[in-house]
Amino acid sequence: MSTHATYIAAMKRQVDDLNAQMTALEIKAKEAKEDARAKYKQEMANLRQQSDLAVPRFDELEASCESAWDAMVAKMEKLRDAWTHSFHYFKSQV
Repeated sequence: MSTHATYIAAMKRQVDDLNAQMTALEIKAKEAKEDARAKYKQEMANLRQQSDLAVPRFDELEASCESAWDAMVAKMEKLRDAWTHSFHYFKSQV
């Protein structure tokens, strides 16, 4: 497996893991008091939006040429880091 394919597979696993954690957190948020549910629902929508931004990036990574690879990796990691930070912050609030 090439370095690119290995990286993409690892990044996809990270995204899948974070999505699974978000689903578990969503269940926990539903159990929250009613006044907090609206806030949690909005935060989950924001997190899902960040997740949705990651999917097209994989296609771009796979299609990127060697000269664009480093820039695409940097964009993907920035997106992942922001999403992970948002998730962990939200998780600490639930």
